[in-house]
Amino acid sequence: MSKLHALLLAMVLIVSACTPVYDNTDEVVRETTEEDNGQSAIIPNYNVTDDNYRMILTEGSSKISAARGVTTNQMGNRLDIAEFEGGLQRHSKEFFSTEDYYFQPGQYLDDSILYSWLGRYEEPTTTDEETTDPGNPEGLNPALDEESASEEEFRESPRYISNIVEQNYLVRKDDDVVEVSGMTIGISMRSAYEFEAEGRNYSEDIPTSESLSRGQEYADTILKRIREREELQDIPIVFAIYEEEDDNSETPGNFLSKGYAEGSDNSVGGWDEINEDYVLFPSSEAEEEHFDDSEIFSDFRTEVSDYFPNFVGMIANGFYVDDELQDVKIDIPIQFDSQTEVTGFTQYIYSLVNEMFEDHYSIEVKINSMDQQESLIVKKPGQDEPFIHIYE
Repeated sequence: MSKLHALLLAMVLIVSACTPVYDNTDEVVRETTEEDNGQSAIIPNYNVTDDNYRMILTEGSSKISAARGVTTNQMGNRLDIAEFEGGLQRHSKEFFSTEDYYFQPGQYLDDSILYSWLGRYEEPTTTDEETTDPGNPEGLNPALDEESASEEEFRESPRYISNIVEQNYLVRKDDDVVEVSGMTIGISMRSAYEFEAEGRNYSEDIPTSESLSRGQEYADTILKRIREREELQDIPIVFAIYEEEDDNSETPGNFLSKGYAEGSDNSVGGWDEINEDYVLFPSSEAEEEHFDDSEIFSDFRTEVSDYFPNFVGMIANGFYVDDELQDVKIDIPIQFDSQTEVTGFTQYIYSLVNEMFEDHYSIEVKINSMDQQESLIVKKPGQDEPFIHIYE
């Protein structure tokens, strides 16, 4: 019993050590905008970690993004949604440091603009010099009459681009003034196009090379359109091209390439390949391409099943950059009969994480019952002891 008390005390100390300490006094500044150079904005006076951006919030407004809701309507996989938006911030740090820049969701490209760009190109219809149908001349996807198109026509002209996300990066110019000084645009490309023709459902795979080529063409078009706005003519803009996974995939897609346009540039230069990949454990891909990591996860599963033979199952997502494991997230679903079972099992997993996994990548373990999360274990690279939290 004394050993149990000692371990629980250690857990409390670990949780306390990882709790951020901050002054909860927010800063009120003026955000220079197109409409109002004196609009108030709020900068929270704390940050979760030094690796995160501090976020600008417009005072007195519930508006978070000018295109709020577009992403969830355009992307069907929740993992893609999280990776696309979060990954954009990750890649933006190369150009806009978290120390010098504040973050704000996009405020310039609203939902009407984005839905127009994400639609198919349609020529306006004119009769006797009068426009009878405005069409959609801003559409980036290939022109096609979907109501009458054949299967072959759909396959020849799929909807390549599915989503565009804008992120703004601001700097403080004076003591109480901030303004947009950088922007990131994410372009999400489909890996497969689902369509209906002649009463049947079909799917057309889109090669990665084609997605990348078209995504870079779209970037130049989008940049020229952004430069038409006077207040955005001289700011640097980062573009990142993302390839989605299938809607039912248990892993998200990945970024393919990123490019940069200096202020006043009207084309994107210096495209750099991004070598990132999410790998599911267990899977044939994991065994074939990351055998050693796959073996560690397999041994981990065996140890868990020895302790709790009736556990439902367990999967993990490994995130690789340049073929090196950076992060692994493990989900363990188990039906518990009591809180003491949760505590005991969490302690056991805590010891396995310490003993079995290497310390050069992050590990996150979520232990869930059928209807709620029961506990969380997190270990960062180089950290001697994992962070642990048991929900009550």
